[in-house]
Amino acid sequence: MLNPIRSFKSFGNIFIISAPSGAGKSTLVNELLKKDHKIKLSISTTTRPMRPGEKNGREYYFTNIDNFKKLQKSGKFLEWAEVHGNFYGTSFFPIVREIKSNVDILLEIDFQGAKQIKKKFPNAIGIFILPPSLDSLKERLYKRGQDKYDVISRRILSANKEISYANKFDYIIINNKFSKALLQLKAIINANRCKFSYQAKNNISLFKKFNIL
Repeated sequence: MLNPIRSFKSFGNIFIISAPSGAGKSTLVNELLKKDHKIKLSISTTTRPMRPGEKNGREYYFTNIDNFKKLQKSGKFLEWAEVHGNFYGTSFFPIVREIKSNVDILLEIDFQGAKQIKKKFPNAIGIFILPPSLDSLKERLYKRGQDKYDVISRRILSANKEISYANKFDYIIINNKFSKALLQLKAIINANRCKFSYQAKNNISLFKKFNIL
């Protein structure tokens, strides 16, 4: 049977952004999306409870464990993982549809999901967000006040393990100063859009005229 992942030429880039909780990943991603309308955020499905201010279908598709497992067993997820006691998954076909339509996709997922995506899409670009220190990470988690104490404690304990996988990513951004980190994130996105392979796929007729394909 033909592998649906390898049966088409992908025109859009896939960017993977990972970080330990509290590193500022979501804030960076949200600001990037405001400024760059050529990139689209993949919305994951999760079993974690909805936080105040969140909306189903905007931050996540919220579901229960039984339904999540049904989706996972039926092959609906491109990647999935259990993180801090909750399940997260990326739907398969929306990603395929978007990159075939020349849309850059951004996946905001953990290192387990990133590893699965890289196996299926070796050219996906991995970006890891590091906090300036573990102390600053703890401070951010407590200050944002979104989780209970035991949840925060689990996130802090997991941070070292998550950070140990940073060397598997293509780029590292140290989120010490937000404006600088955002500038670096935008630079990575734009630089990959200028790679020969990306430009060639999206400018075939021009490259043929110049005889550089």
